[in-house]
Amino acid sequence: MDFEWAVQVQQLRKRFGDKEAVAGIDLAVPKGTFYGLLGPNGAGKSTTLAMVTGLLRPDAGSVTVAGLDVWADPVTIKSKIGVVPETLLLFERLSGRELLEYVGRLRQLPPDDVAERSEQLLDVLGLTGEAHKLVVDFSQGMRKKISLAAALLHAPQVLFLDEPFESVDPISVRRIRSVLDQLVQSGATIIFSSHVMATVEMLCDHVTIMNHGVVVNSGSMEKVRDGGSLEDAFARAVGAENLDTSDLAWLQQGELRAHA
Repeated sequence: MDFEWAVQVQQLRKRFGDKEAVAGIDLAVPKGTFYGLLGPNGAGKSTTLAMVTGLLRPDAGSVTVAGLDVWADPVTIKSKIGVVPETLLLFERLSGRELLEYVGRLRQLPPDDVAERSEQLLDVLGLTGEAHKLVVDFSQGMRKKISLAAALLHAPQVLFLDEPFESVDPISVRRIRSVLDQLVQSGATIIFSSHVMATVEMLCDHVTIMNHGVVVNSGSMEKVRDGGSLEDAFARAVGAENLDTSDLAWLQQGELRAHA
């Protein structure tokens, strides 16, 4: 099946009690792009990603991934996507290598392919020396990397990443970026949510900014930046361009006392 859009979202809504976390958003993510999803805390990004990946059923709206309706054929969709959520739920009593082997079996991949791909991913992500350790003993950065390896094992058509660089050291960030660049060059699509503007600006060619459950700016990186930085465009979009800190003048008293 051929398709132009890796992900299409129409009038997606989700309410939790009195709060409408996602308020009827539309998204169209071009195939083969690195797509950034931005927003302050509580903007609805993680809820949106959970609904798009089939982890949370929306109250209304439709989601198509890789040309297929997410909720009409969830099993097929999960064979085409990879997901690294912000909150990692892993099999703690397996080693890193065993975790990848288990994921490969769940994906019904040939054992030889699983073994070869696992070793390659462990190597490129800098985990070979730690692969024998139990996941429960992994640092948060290592957990992020083994989760990414598990999400990449079956070469997904669409990869969803929610804060993938959080708690990851700079060298590992370089390694991950290299892997992600290669995936996009192969024709896959990456949808990436992060608070780190510099990383999003460096990696992404399209971006959507959400605030209070709605889309407030969306388009190519060049269009959204509008001649400035992504951080400035983000601040304008969420209404935080001119922050008044005059009430915090008392913080300067410590400096004044130090020079008294």
